[in-house]
Amino acid sequence: MNLEQTCQKVITLCKHVGSFLENSVNHVSDDMITVKASMDFVTQIDKESEQQLVEGLAIILPEAGFIAEEGTSNKVGERYDWIIDPIDGTTNFIHGVSPFCISIALRDNEELILGVIYDPIQKECFYAWKEGGAWLNGKAISVSDKKKLNESLIATGFPYTDFSLIDEYMASLRVFMTKTHGIRRLGSAAMDLAYVACGRYDAFYEYHLKPWDVAAGSVLIKEAGGKVCDFKGGNNYLFGEDYVGSNGEIHSEFMDVIHLHFK
Repeated sequence: MNLEQTCQKVITLCKHVGSFLENSVNHVSDDMITVKASMDFVTQIDKESEQQLVEGLAIILPEAGFIAEEGTSNKVGERYDWIIDPIDGTTNFIHGVSPFCISIALRDNEELILGVIYDPIQKECFYAWKEGGAWLNGKAISVSDKKKLNESLIATGFPYTDFSLIDEYMASLRVFMTKTHGIRRLGSAAMDLAYVACGRYDAFYEYHLKPWDVAAGSVLIKEAGGKVCDFKGGNNYLFGEDYVGSNGEIHSEFMDVIHLHFK
């Protein structure tokens, strides 16, 4: 497989579906919203956009299966699987707030080999493929060169359905508030990871994340020169539900805080 060519096809598909999202963002009525769990929503637009993505990706790579947030397809690939979030940041989308994005990754057995994140409002397309570097709208990107935590801007996501680690989270937040340039919360984990990859943020952490939240961004960060791991410093970040991504330079210092508060 030519990963660069495949990536370009995915980008074209994301931009097409992104136009649908852009045209739909201010037309979400209450009867289009379903509550999956407390403060966890899905709209008819999520489902329609995922259907478009599944259909398009099936043409690009017919043998691949799907791990998709809204369960549009349960096909399991023998080797390849697409990991899809049709709208990462659905709550933002419902309220007409930016950012929200499409996030797509391709997994070859256990290895993530391609990732695309598209923000249809800002028209920013972040993409990367194995050994191909990381890119934003045709320009190469890399993680930041910040070497100390006290020079860094940190991103996170607030707990909204799982509050089991809220005390640990709040304690870690206190440290990052007082020992960095600040903390940002966009409301879209995929966009946070894209921003780490291009150097806007220096690190990101969150718990209770799903594969479609982090898969594409993980490819971006790695190809941009950064590091990703779970809260224990291991590699179970795709399905383990806790995640750290950084520029690599501050990774050890950042993980010291994580290890201190999340046992």
